[in-house]
Parts: sequence; structure tokens; C-alpha cells
Amino acid sequence: MPETIPILQFGTSRFLQAHADLFISEGWEKGEALGGIAIVQTTASLESAARVAALANGGTYPVLIRGFRQGQKIDEQRRGKAIRKALQAERDWKEVRRLAVEEAQIILSNTGEKGYELSDLDDASLIQDFSRTPHSFPAKLAGLLLERWQVRPDALISLFPCELISRNGDKLRDIICSQAVEWGLPEAFIAYIREHCKWANSLVDRIVSEPIHPIGAVAEPYALWVIERQDGLVLPCQHEAIILTDRLDLYERLKLHILNLGHSFLAERWLAGSRDLGETVLMAMNNASLREELEAVWHEEVLPVFAAEGLAGEAETYVRDVRERFLNPYLAHRLSDIAQNHREKKLRRIGPVNASAGRLGLNLPLVRLRNALESSYEL
Repeated sequence: MPETIPILQFGTSRFLQAHADLFISEGWEKGEALGGIAIVQTTASLESAARVAALANGGTYPVLIRGFRQGQKIDEQRRGKAIRKALQAERDWKEVRRLAVEEAQIILSNTGEKGYELSDLDDASLIQDFSRTPHSFPAKLAGLLLERWQVRPDALISLFPCELISRNGDKLRDIICSQAVEWGLPEAFIAYIREHCKWANSLVDRIVSEPIHPIGAVAEPYALWVIERQDGLVLPCQHEAIILTDRLDLYERLKLHILNLGHSFLAERWLAGSRDLGETVLMAMNNASLREELEAVWHEEVLPVFAAEGLAGEAETYVRDVRERFLNPYLAHRLSDIAQNHREKKLRRIGPVNASAGRLGLNLPLVRLRNALESSYEL
């Protein structure tokens, strides 16, 4: 009897290979995962196509874990073994539909910054014509859920968007519901999306710095997948890096205003100084003046805000973890990459810290963060 594949995944990135897919693989080896994964390529990327071709027959792939964890050096190879099938949406839409309707218990995605964008080419007739492949990811998902609802209306499904968007599950659900209303799809189907499907809000965190071609990746030891607790939500696996919580907002703020803020502050100094194009986070951390500036930002301008909100311990622990991650000698994380969309990133990463300091009535200078926020440096 053919193997059932309970996890349908949209996205083939090296990040997923070294994060969720590896967690599921490691859980599976311990008998603590639902089962295998079918991945779906949704773009025209030649690199993604090469990954799909390499994984088409259930092949394994290497993940090199390199860096330090709690002061201990780690340099090891693990193998991802959970991907059992690899498909291309345009070519294999019939099989994608079959898996979504008949086998999937979980749909997982990481479709990049533009993954939730809609296409004018998608309309009600296309969504309801199951033989044709919708264009955008939300439309693809809407079409699959519509067919599943028609065939198996009582079968629960859990959806795990892993895009780096706050409350990603709520966001994706609302986009699909809004489009379903616009397309004139049945009200009972819209109710099914809102009330019957389980949309997980989650935060993913791991630096995956390099691909291994055609499949595989180099990643840091640190890994985290924080999932907001929800009744009826089915997890893909059990894993030490997965945390179920009622305080997803806390983890989001720690990552955004310590790790991401730290990255953007170093990128700001890189832009301001017209520094070497190849400079990495590690190189910046080994520059005495840059390191001193970043440590001052964390300890004088960021940690006091968390402390005023009763979160001193959590924030100090996270700073220690982030410092160790920034000092990882194996990761070539270029500041030129971090500096992409610099202005927008600063508004999200730095602006709320300044606003919180004012709201809490803290007498903090915030000179470095304010100067970074007000500057006009761009790549």
C-alpha cells in the first residue's frame, strides 16, 4: 500500500530544509512526527526546480550545523529524511489537489516576503475550476480548501504559515476570506475557513546562511519555532525547538527588537561608513568600535525598555543568545543583505522601542537608535 503523506508544504527554501523539515525528520526518527512531507514549488525559480528534481524520489539531504551553543562548539552534519515527494504546482497540480483533499492533515508554508500578494489573474471561475492552477499562493490555497470542503467538509486541517509576518496565520486566513467574499464563494465555505480550519500563528527563528547545491543547507545551532496555543491544532511533530505558548507576542518582540534591531543597527553603521561590500555580521562584531556601539544600544537603550515592562530576565537571556549567534565564525551573514529595504526595516525594528520608552516615561537618551531611525541611509 502506498505511503500516506500527511504534511503538504508550499515552499522549497533552504530555510525550511534546515528548520521545519529537519524538525519533522528528527521527530519522525523518534516516532514523534505525523509522517512525511510533500513539498510544492510555487515559483518559476530555476534553483527551486533543481531542488524539486533532487528531492523527487524521496532523497535525503545534508544540513551542516555550525557554531556555538552555550559556549560549546558544534560542527556536525544531520540529514533531512522527511521529504517523501517533490512537486511543481503548474506541472503536478492534479497530484497537489489529491494530497490536499485526501491525505493532508497539515499544510505548511514559507513563500517569502511577497507570498501573500494576490494576482489580478485569479478570479472566481479559476478558483472553482479545480483542473487549472491558480496564480497566487492565497488563491492556490483557497482552491485547495474549497475542493477539500466539498469532498470532506468534516475533516480538520491545521495550517502553519511560517512567513515572517506578525500573526501570520490570522493574516493569511483573513486574506483568503476576503477574497472568497469578493469571488462570491459560498458563505458556508467562508465559515469553514474561519471556524473549522486551524490557522496557527507562529514565529520561526534560525539563521540559515548558505545553500548546499542542489539540496541541503548550512545553519546555526540555534533554532526556534514558537507556536501560539490553540484548541484542536495538530502539530507536525514533537521537537525540543518547538514551543507552544500563550505569549507569542513576547517572542516576537524579543526577536524583532533585539536580534533584528541589532542586525539593522549594524547595517546602519555599515551604510553610514561606506564600509566594505563583503563585511559580515561576524566581522562587524570583531570590530571593537562597532561592537561597543551595539552593546551600548542593547544595554542602554533596549534592555531598559523590556525591564520597565517586567521582562528584564527574558530580554537579558535573549541578548546573550543573540550575541553568541552574531559571533558564530561559520556563518557568512553579509551586512549588504541585511541592509535591503533598510528604511522599512528600521521603522518596524527600532521605531516601537523609541515609542515604548516614551509611553513608559523612561528617561533614556536613545541617541543611537534615534539617530539611526532619523537617518536617510539606503542601499
